[in-house]
Amino acid sequence: MDDSQASVPASFFDVDGTIVHTNLLHPTVFYLTNQPNPLRSLGALARAALGGPRMVLAELVDRRRFNELLFANYEGISRDRLLTLADEAFDAVMKRAIYPGARDLVQRCVSEGHDVVLVSGALDFMMERLAKHLGATAIIANRLDFKNGYATGKLLRPIVAGPEKARLVREWARDHGHDLADCFGYSDSYSDVPMLSVVGHPCVVNPDFRLAKLALTYAWPIIHLGKRQGVESRMLERLP
Repeated sequence: MDDSQASVPASFFDVDGTIVHTNLLHPTVFYLTNQPNPLRSLGALARAALGGPRMVLAELVDRRRFNELLFANYEGISRDRLLTLADEAFDAVMKRAIYPGARDLVQRCVSEGHDVVLVSGALDFMMERLAKHLGATAIIANRLDFKNGYATGKLLRPIVAGPEKARLVREWARDHGHDLADCFGYSDSYSDVPMLSVVGHPCVVNPDFRLAKLALTYAWPIIHLGKRQGVESRMLERLP
């Protein structure tokens, strides 16, 4: 392949814990507390609380099942309401949770000519707003199923979670003409090792203990963003 035909690299970013210090629960709580009237909000929160133990267990065992249980709480919310509140939800929950330096990291990838793809179990309309704010070029995110304009409480396949993220990254790269050997991956979580392993240049951001140890073993770059930097630096110094 000559230079004129060479593909540009892509950078794939996990979101929760990597770019923002929040998780899937926070936007969900925002939507449940902003139902059309207080009684509906209370009912939605009560149902979510009853399902809490199952979600905790699912998060430990099967991230895909956790996503299914969490987004079941959106059942009955209209598409119009979800989109109407999306800007407010983004400003109130996600925008303020962006790690200092995260936007600069994304912009550095953009300036080097990369396609920047956010890969998240969050919902697509929230990720679209985050991508626009950061300057990312694409998203891989979960999508709600709707019937007659109302959420059914189910997710459209494929569900973006766990090892499935690796497959989706491979497919996205193939469909957009990227050589994975030239691509970069960023994540904070050991659960994303499959995603990091399919790219030629894995990089860990605010890593959990197991991912930090793995990164040191394989000499993967380690980036610290936000207030946790000092704590994590000390943790890494103690690793063998």
